[in-house]
Amino acid sequence: MRLGQKNGIVRQWARRGSRPRQPADQRYESAYLFGAICPARGTGAALALPYADTEAMQLHLEEISRAVARGAHAVLLLDRAGWHTTAHLVVPKCVFH
Repeated sequence: MRLGQKNGIVRQWARRGSRPRQPADQRYESAYLFGAICPARGTGAALALPYADTEAMQLHLEEISRAVARGAHAVLLLDRAGWHTTAHLVVPKCVFH
């Protein structure tokens, strides 16, 4: 999930009939949230990162693998984003099937 703010219309107080100039701040930043939960155990793993790419997905897989109970399995439902399906990911074999 991507979170961020893009500034919209800029409003300011002014005398009726005047049109003062008001530059709008067009800068913005985003944060990407990665999360996984185990409803049965009431646990989860989450990261907030400034980017979404293969490196971020690798960090997410590692975070999930630390949270999964020994002997349990993790199932991920993903879309076909390139950073979800790349062969450059090192998937923890002891956890994901």
